[in-house]
Amino acid sequence: MVHALYSRRVITPQGEQDAAVLIDGERIAAIKPLTDLSFDIPVEDLGDLALLPGLIDAHTHINEPGRTEWEGFATATRAAAAGGFTTVIDMPLNCLPETTDVEALALKREAAATGGSNGTNQCMVDYALWGGAVDGNQDCLEPLALAGVPGFKSFLIYPGCDGFTSIDRANLELALPHIARTGLPLLVHAELAPSIDTANAHLNATGADWRKYATYLASRPDQAELEAIALLLELCRKYRFKLHIVHLSTAQALPMLRAAKVEGLPLTVETCPHYLHLCAEEIPDGATLCKCAPPIRSAANRELLWEALKDGTIDLIATDHSPCPPHMKRLAAFDDANAGAPADSQTFGRFDLAWGGIASLSTALPVLWTNCAERGITLPQLAQWTSAAPAALAGLSSQVGSIEVGKHANFVAFDPEATFTVTPDVLHYRYPISPYMHTVLRGAVRSTWLRGTKIFDNQTFPTPAAGREYALVGGVSR
Repeated sequence: MVHALYSRRVITPQGEQDAAVLIDGERIAAIKPLTDLSFDIPVEDLGDLALLPGLIDAHTHINEPGRTEWEGFATATRAAAAGGFTTVIDMPLNCLPETTDVEALALKREAAATGGSNGTNQCMVDYALWGGAVDGNQDCLEPLALAGVPGFKSFLIYPGCDGFTSIDRANLELALPHIARTGLPLLVHAELAPSIDTANAHLNATGADWRKYATYLASRPDQAELEAIALLLELCRKYRFKLHIVHLSTAQALPMLRAAKVEGLPLTVETCPHYLHLCAEEIPDGATLCKCAPPIRSAANRELLWEALKDGTIDLIATDHSPCPPHMKRLAAFDDANAGAPADSQTFGRFDLAWGGIASLSTALPVLWTNCAERGITLPQLAQWTSAAPAALAGLSSQVGSIEVGKHANFVAFDPEATFTVTPDVLHYRYPISPYMHTVLRGAVRSTWLRGTKIFDNQTFPTPAAGREYALVGGVSR
């Protein structure tokens, strides 16, 4: 059915517009003044709510199949819809088997598409699936590309799950000619182990208290990121592959990244909401909900990351949504029968033993807008970092990423003036725990549309799951 959404604040690549967005089926048919619409077209008037393009998360850990008890497609995509995301791109680790060959990719596709009740779709939003580049699987990479993955993910350090191995330089150099031939990006967790191993050995030898956030921060020094990024830039010069640095945390790397971009290396960089909102000075001891890797660093470091977003050194923001059962966070208490066996009380609050990951799909947009509003950053700028740039990274720009004629009618109705307090009922992912709990945030997602259909509306989900996969064929999404 042809229908329209009207807002005084439609966020387009050209800026904010007072406009009606005409939707024909799944796609945007026109963007025009409300007075130019035919009188018989149904119009939903959003008033002063901003209409943003659906957000795209290029860094989501869904964990299904194999670890669905941590998070699955059903719960992750509900949280995504509630957070204004209409596309998520799932990482190839934490699931079992890991997505490092075509056979494992097929199993993940089956889980996503038919994992609902009686074999029905369980995904509330659209999705794509990164492949994995690990030690020894270089011959699997081009087949994965032909099968439709939008790119590959690697770790230069132990990723926390035994089945997805880190990749050393020798194996990376075996993989890179294959990756370069595909033309797809390689997304890399950029930390090297030697600096971290040295720091941990010193901390343990001196009896450091692992309940203190300062101890955890010292255990993942900036140097580990700097050394890894320097290695990757060297290899990028040699093999000319598309390099993407995931979840940059250290501002000390910004000068070399700026220089690499001036040099013309095919490089993109992301950071995450938690690095842009939280800071080490304000993280209480034992607050393991704030543990991630690389770690959240200082307030001064945070401000430099914001400056790097504004000047283009950092290209995009991704959530790195990485959930787990609460007992894996070494929390002292959690009233949920599905939380798993409680942790030993002697381990409560220990950063060295807690899982490193922050669940954030439902809160990312208001967390970011709270900070943008404080810094005078506009909604069009935020949409570039959370929609257009992630779409470009994943090769999806012809379909999604902006409000333009011909693209999928994916939208978020966002109230930039509202404030709300984070409570468990607004999170929607499997385990409602969050470092933002009880924080007052600015900006609220009111509704989300996927390909022209409203899938989230004021904390309800009015339509059945209808998400589908974006797979790349010949470098073009379908």
